[in-house]
Amino acid sequence: MEGILVATYRCNARCHMCNTWMFPSEISQELDIKYYERFPHVRFLNITGGEPFIRQDLEEIVKIVKPKADRICISTNGYFTDRVIRLAEKNRDLGFRISLEGLPAANDELRGMKDGFDHGLRTLLQLHRLGLKDIGFGITVSDRNAKDLLELYELAKWLKVEFATAALHNGYYFHKHDNAIEKKEEVSNAFRELIRELFKTTRPKNWFRAYFNHGLINYVNGGKRLLPCEMGSDIFMVDPFGEIYPCNVLQESMGNIKDAPFEKIWNSPRAEEVRKMARNCGKDCWMIGSVSPAIKKNKWFVLKWILRNKWSY
Repeated sequence: MEGILVATYRCNARCHMCNTWMFPSEISQELDIKYYERFPHVRFLNITGGEPFIRQDLEEIVKIVKPKADRICISTNGYFTDRVIRLAEKNRDLGFRISLEGLPAANDELRGMKDGFDHGLRTLLQLHRLGLKDIGFGITVSDRNAKDLLELYELAKWLKVEFATAALHNGYYFHKHDNAIEKKEEVSNAFRELIRELFKTTRPKNWFRAYFNHGLINYVNGGKRLLPCEMGSDIFMVDPFGEIYPCNVLQESMGNIKDAPFEKIWNSPRAEEVRKMARNCGKDCWMIGSVSPAIKKNKWFVLKWILRNKWSY
């Protein structure tokens, strides 16, 4: 099972594709760290926000959930370099993903942050200097930054760090319902170029990522989801107030972790009702958090796709 821990809705960025910054959580209402003791053991936990490093008690949260997860990765815009490095120095087995939306001009425009690219890259380079292995950056591809996708991948390849992709989408989590990709062919071609580059490598993980990006092309062009949705079954999300959701798109709570142990909520009739909603929501989204378990479950199917396409894509 995998989890998404949304530490806060407070954010220092002003992203064009996300309005969460307009609806920040109040510090007094954010989940007290004692409730993170109720988290179950998971294979992977993503700590995100808002901007998680705005929380002054993030280090205490990590200390509580670390024994409960085989792997933890923190998603951040990398602006607070000193805070990131201070946490990394004490927890060198943590993962970090810096959100960069393209090269400097595109990133700073889309993120609404002056010198945001500089801060993010500096944070990544300092993490690299520390010798951390599970580091990298990610991009949410849209009409406005598709042209930078391959260059950003080449930068990640040169630095020998991970590179994650997503496509522009909507959801209550973002307070956005008008995100849209109009230049479908341009965006699709950018993903196709990336897939070809991923297939050139000798790293099997990159071949599976090629399939994921193939799914993003399908999503951009309005296709049906390629693999079953596992949100609410293999994955859960806890918001800053303790509500347990299946994902960041379907706003249906299974219950609040402040009211009962996680296992009681997870195995409740309400949770099963929400799972059914997730399986039949019809949004056909194809996001990294919701796809990795499905790819693992269907790895032989995906492997066949890889073998069919690796030399001909």
